[in-house]
Amino acid sequence: MKIVAISDTHGQHDQVKIPPCDLLIHAGDCTDDIGQAALRRFLIWFESQPATHKILVAGNHDGAFEKWPDMAKTLVKQLSPSTHYLEDSGCEIEGIKFWGSPWTPEFCNWFFNAKRGPALKAHWDLIPRDTDVVITHGPMKGILSISGFGDEEVGCKDLYEAILEIEPQVHICGHIHHSYGHVRLVGDTGNKTECYNASVVNERYYVCNKPHEFEIAT
Repeated sequence: MKIVAISDTHGQHDQVKIPPCDLLIHAGDCTDDIGQAALRRFLIWFESQPATHKILVAGNHDGAFEKWPDMAKTLVKQLSPSTHYLEDSGCEIEGIKFWGSPWTPEFCNWFFNAKRGPALKAHWDLIPRDTDVVITHGPMKGILSISGFGDEEVGCKDLYEAILEIEPQVHICGHIHHSYGHVRLVGDTGNKTECYNASVVNERYYVCNKPHEFEIAT
């Protein structure tokens, strides 16, 4: 299965070139708005992309999914029927198990924020231990998680520990624009998790990063 991963398009999706793939994943912040119009524009674009399947996870700027969840989820079904919207939930595509969650550590009273510690850990405890691909809007601590403002570490320690325990094949995030990239996390058992920060914009919200492309055996 060929997978393309993007994140943090912030309403600028029409500037992103998506190569043909089996699955397109968006890891959050598809809009910068809580309204219906911005989400509609994104979903119409998302459905038009050259991917057989699509997965969408919300981010801290995607307020429609938290303020009006029924409306937002209905729009996904109507405007992008090939999309699986994941919110502390999973799906299976061609035998590969995916899990998505929008939550990030509390900051600036944005959407899908939770306090560090038990409140945030409760979301990671929901991830099934047989998940192949974990998609979270925010990064785990120490992995593609350095902010461009003062080089501050902003990742989640509890998410890091969950990924080490689960050992998925892939972890995809965004949120921290400055830390776009790819690294390999090797767990205590020697198993490897390929980690991608898929933000397509930089700290100034300019689209400058390419979508990540990779393969997973089905």
